[in-house]
Amino acid sequence: MSEQLRFTKEHEWLLVKGNIIRVGISDYAQNELGDIVFVDLPSVGDQVEEGEGIAALESVKAVSDVYSPVSGEIVAVNEALEDSPELVNESPLDAGWIVEIEVEGVAQTGDLMNKQEYEAFVKGV
Repeated sequence: MSEQLRFTKEHEWLLVKGNIIRVGISDYAQNELGDIVFVDLPSVGDQVEEGEGIAALESVKAVSDVYSPVSGEIVAVNEALEDSPELVNESPLDAGWIVEIEVEGVAQTGDLMNKQEYEAFVKGV
């Protein structure tokens, strides 16, 4: 799956499936946040703009926003996080996904990083 993932400088990941973008946070981000104890999810049907806060993760250390890497409509939220926010820590690149966003046409991911580029970015942080 990692070959299909793209990453932002804000430490979100995207999995592009046609015009549906699944969004979560990177392993680096969940590690920096510490134990996630609450996830504030948006509502299905919400319209979001690229760069806008779409969810909030509350950890034992702080509250951190998750930013939308694309503009579109929220078509799914990971309801499992309501009862099990620790999934973000345990499986950030899989079961810990946060939302799915439908975009017009095909998502533009040219300015996003692949896994190798992201790992190099994190080392430079």
